[in-house]
Amino acid sequence: MTSTLFGPSSDVEEFSKVLQSSRRVLALCGAGLSAASGLDTFRGAGGMWRNHQATTLATPDAFRADPGLVWLFYSYRRHRALQARPNAGHVALVKLAERMPDFITLTQNVDGLSQRANHPREQLKLLHGTLFDIKCFNSSCNYVEQDNYNDPYHPILAIHSAEDDRLAAAKKAADSSTPDRIANMESATTSQTPEGTTRIDPADLPHCPKCKTGLLRPGVVWFGEGLPADTLSEIDEWMDRGKVDLIMVIGTTATVWPAAGYVEDARARGARVCVVNMDSAELGAAGQLQTGDFLFEGDASKILPELVKSVAGDVESEWQRYLLGLEGDER
Repeated sequence: MTSTLFGPSSDVEEFSKVLQSSRRVLALCGAGLSAASGLDTFRGAGGMWRNHQATTLATPDAFRADPGLVWLFYSYRRHRALQARPNAGHVALVKLAERMPDFITLTQNVDGLSQRANHPREQLKLLHGTLFDIKCFNSSCNYVEQDNYNDPYHPILAIHSAEDDRLAAAKKAADSSTPDRIANMESATTSQTPEGTTRIDPADLPHCPKCKTGLLRPGVVWFGEGLPADTLSEIDEWMDRGKVDLIMVIGTTATVWPAAGYVEDARARGARVCVVNMDSAELGAAGQLQTGDFLFEGDASKILPELVKSVAGDVESEWQRYLLGLEGDER
């Protein structure tokens, strides 16, 4: 990787010096961070689940029309996320947070992998919620249950799918050091299953223990809903505290509000921009890079440990110890 006279640099050593001299650093993460863990993104033309366009299930109207179908989709996503493991990219951000008190991660991911990698909670902002929080669908009820990792969440939502075999293949690929494992995982995972969908009577779905009338729903942000106001306020407060030295845009094109706005806001506050993405031709709002910025093309789970090593230490060894701990817990 080399430095360039004009345009962004791809020099790891140069980036390391910038990171070492930085105090206030922001990471903005998207689906590309979890790619090496083998999870589906359900985006684009191929984003199908049981012959349903996945994005059409991620709305309040879809839940009103068929809450059982929507719950099955999210129960499937919970199940898949729990079968996956955090990768070395998640651990790299954890170690960076532990060593930099004024570092925060903003994630658009709902898969819970950052939390399971033990990312310090006060330095992790969930822009789109999480699959593992449950809340009441009744807008007048404020019931929320956090960190429910039961699989299934409710017996009627149990998932029986051949996808588990494919996810196991992806997990094996992610745990290896094979350079082309991303390509392997793409063939190992799929967003569509041949199974039919059995309609569930809403009366059989989990209901709110507080108001007794509303259905419970996943604690994610659906299309057409506002992002969590308290989270946005916390991010704004962090931004307003002073100069931002560096923003790392990881696995996202940052084209959706407020992600795109955070890149612009950080730059306006003095930040240099570092983009880590699988495809340098698809950078979206994160692609307006200048001289003094950085661009690293490839797998975030391999690139991030190298980028943060000068501050965070040997992330790969930490990740291996983390995996050994998981294997011990699974025995």
